[in-house]
Amino acid sequence: MSVWAKHQIFEKNSIVLLIGILIVVAIGGLVEIVPLFYLKSTIEKVEGMRPYTPLELAGRDIYIREGCYNCHSQMIRPLRDEVERYGHYSLAAESMYDHPFQWGSKRTGPDLARVGGKYSDEWQRAHLANPRSVVPGSIMPGYPFLAKTQLDAKNIAANMKVLALEGVPYTPDMIAKAEADLVAQTDPDSAGAAELAKRYPKALSRDFDGNPGAITEADALIAYLQMLGTLVDFKTYDKKANVR
Repeated sequence: MSVWAKHQIFEKNSIVLLIGILIVVAIGGLVEIVPLFYLKSTIEKVEGMRPYTPLELAGRDIYIREGCYNCHSQMIRPLRDEVERYGHYSLAAESMYDHPFQWGSKRTGPDLARVGGKYSDEWQRAHLANPRSVVPGSIMPGYPFLAKTQLDAKNIAANMKVLALEGVPYTPDMIAKAEADLVAQTDPDSAGAAELAKRYPKALSRDFDGNPGAITEADALIAYLQMLGTLVDFKTYDKKANVR
């Protein structure tokens, strides 16, 4: 039987063709899916990554609540123009504790994956209150109410418990001291600041909103923005990659 004759069996019989397609798709699906059941994780861990501090986590919740993700992605692609503008391309490990992660392709404003430390707290406060005061062409709405709104942190420990169930490595001690750590991060002179640093390496402790008399939603959001992209030492990461 010629090759053409063998093909005719499939081309002239739709049922046979359908069965053949289903078999091929099933084999391909099994090849891709089955290995996942034997892997503990599909994300390579990167040195420096840690869970969010309670204050950063509260800030991230505000970031999502206010829809910031609709205009700002946190995903730098491994393309020359992106890397030159924003910095090292995003690693999957950087979002391993995000539920949900903030990767995406929609950008009305710049990508924020490496925004941490790029601007001062004063700049961030001005930008949130009136974006055009620091970026004249910005179409971003202002969020002046954040600096006037007391941060509601009564559910932060409960949020951390849920995230722990989803795989974020929050320990019982971290959860028990969530509210104390949140307060300590806004006051570097407090007794709890040193303990916070032990639990959350590289955590920034200071008055983010410029108002030491209150812990506001601006404190939380700025704390979150100021840590984005700061946990991984990419100089070390690049050296390791070059050695390989």
